[in-house]
Amino acid sequence: MEFSTYFVSCTVVISSCRRLHLNKKATDKQPYSKLPGVSLLKPLKGVDPNLINNLETFFELDYPKYEVLLCVQDHDDPAIDVCKKLLGKYPNVDARLFIGKQCFSKVGLQITKKFLGNQLLNSVLKDIVVFTTINRMNSTKMLVLSLALSCFLQVYFGTSHPRSYISANLTGFKCVTGMSCLMRKDVLDQAGGLIAFAQYIAEDYFMAKAIADRGWKFAMATQVAMQNSGSYSISQFQSRMIRWAKLRINMLPATIICEPISECFVASLVIGWAAHHVFRWDIMVFFMCHCLAWFIFDYIQLRGVQGGALCFSKLDYAVAWFIRESMTIYIFLSALWDPTISWRTGRYRLRCGGTAEEILDV
Repeated sequence: MEFSTYFVSCTVVISSCRRLHLNKKATDKQPYSKLPGVSLLKPLKGVDPNLINNLETFFELDYPKYEVLLCVQDHDDPAIDVCKKLLGKYPNVDARLFIGKQCFSKVGLQITKKFLGNQLLNSVLKDIVVFTTINRMNSTKMLVLSLALSCFLQVYFGTSHPRSYISANLTGFKCVTGMSCLMRKDVLDQAGGLIAFAQYIAEDYFMAKAIADRGWKFAMATQVAMQNSGSYSISQFQSRMIRWAKLRINMLPATIICEPISECFVASLVIGWAAHHVFRWDIMVFFMCHCLAWFIFDYIQLRGVQGGALCFSKLDYAVAWFIRESMTIYIFLSALWDPTISWRTGRYRLRCGGTAEEILDV
């Protein structure tokens, strides 16, 4: 177990340092003006502190042919004013705003916030569908994903989160994140279109599975996708992690056994116990040394994912890392205790296989 832990850590560190943030020359010699059209799907609810600045980047892309599809569920949502302001500021950009519950699926799409009604589906006209960001793909790659990196959540999104995604990508497993992925529309259409995945909370996983089942390959982008969500609290982060843990447990039951022992403190205790019984080493000394090694590997990996020096001090990193690692058992047990998920204004009951039903107030 210890060998596999260090092997995965070393592999991820080397891959993140060498592969991410590289400005590779395009192998596709297709002229710029003939690049495939791209549909950017952007569901919205409420106004985050940096919403207008984040959305404006969609309107300023250097790409020959793309459309921006904005969708808001409620007619009184303040995000509508932000959208209209940008639509007026960039009249030459092919962008449209969809308002109303007809834009939303009844229970589906956690990451895309349930926006796949017929009105919006019929408006996806381009060859490639993008969730959040655009990356290059060649003729053999159907799905390209980017690691998500938040200015406020860098310690998690630069250590634990990419460890699983990068290692899975290197070994060929299906592992994508709906926060930032790009896929070919015609392949999604073969799988029943976007609406076919509306029954799932974690639609990104099932999209990836459908794509892989059709023989397409996956690729990871060489640049991370920056998040800029504004203020973020520990309780919000905790709720988000609990929700994700519930999804993993529901879709992949083996998570109940594998997930706890993949975290630093539990893994260090288990390995320390084994080392004590096999080699008669002191458990606590081994535990501290193992945690220190994990801590250092995570720091190197975080720098590799970010592509340079961190924007906070080593002390800030140490405190954030310790808090995050200390929360893992509580997050896991909380996910086991209550199988329901609260998302935005709705509550959903998870079913086996990844589907969910909305819990309606009586």
